[in-house]
Amino acid sequence: MIKRITGLVLAGVMALGIVSAAGVNVVPVGVAEAAQATQKITYKGKVYTVPVKTNNIVITGAVEALEDALVLNFKPKGALTVGGEFPSIFSKITSGVTAIGEKAEPDLEAILKLKPDIILSSTKFPAETNEKLAKIATTIPVSHIATDWMDNLKLLAALTGKQKEATTAILKYQKELKEAKVKLAPKLKDKKVIALRIRSGSLFLYPQDVFFNRSLYADLGATVPKEVQQVKAQQNISLESFAAINPDYIFVQFSADENKDNPKALEELQKNAIWKSLKAVKGGNVFVNLVDPLAQGGTAFSKFSFLEALMKTKLYTAK
Repeated sequence: MIKRITGLVLAGVMALGIVSAAGVNVVPVGVAEAAQATQKITYKGKVYTVPVKTNNIVITGAVEALEDALVLNFKPKGALTVGGEFPSIFSKITSGVTAIGEKAEPDLEAILKLKPDIILSSTKFPAETNEKLAKIATTIPVSHIATDWMDNLKLLAALTGKQKEATTAILKYQKELKEAKVKLAPKLKDKKVIALRIRSGSLFLYPQDVFFNRSLYADLGATVPKEVQQVKAQQNISLESFAAINPDYIFVQFSADENKDNPKALEELQKNAIWKSLKAVKGGNVFVNLVDPLAQGGTAFSKFSFLEALMKTKLYTAK
């Protein structure tokens, strides 16, 4: 549910002449802002007219965009919260930032008060949510698909004038990936490698281009298991079905914030006899929370962090 804009706020913006009969329809405020230089940016097949450079950006719904902001050391005007707080992973860029609602519940009133130039929302949002946000300011839904990680980073860089920082970060990753792949690809080839997420006490698999799967399969050369090839969206899988896959390597992400109803889910899983019987478990090839469990997996920050963490494990360091 999206929080409704209060009558008080609507009255205020109507006094400023920025609400049409059809609803909220914010126009540029002030002559100076109207005259600021603009540019056209094409993202995901759509063209947006935006300022040449702006710090007045709100991020709602798209944790992916917040991760990009972390890479570029960019502080948005407003940002989403998780459980009412900014996740510690983003502490570097959220000090003094205004909270504008939960990840799946944007606060339109709070966003409106900030008068943003740009709203970075999420492709996970229903169309009606993005339509409501677009009545406040130019809204760009940021992709949650891992194959779009570079386009996502370049988008934020273009909006904030941080193209140089984005290029430097991408080139650094490509160099490190090339070095890491020499060691890791032979070890992962023809092995069953699975990224597993525990949410609400249940096990979830993801499509091959979502979560950390893109890093494991496309970047590092692991073979995509047929079970993953068949996954079309986040998919709940029973422990018995997971045991039938019997992976050689398992990468587990577990966040207490995502398992508040079952905070001991990981602990209970690790004690389960079925889990203990898995090839990866017996071989000591289960890697839990290599990176912050709230990392989205398919973003620049997630990919950079995951590779760096992976290169410190025995999988990389052992001969």
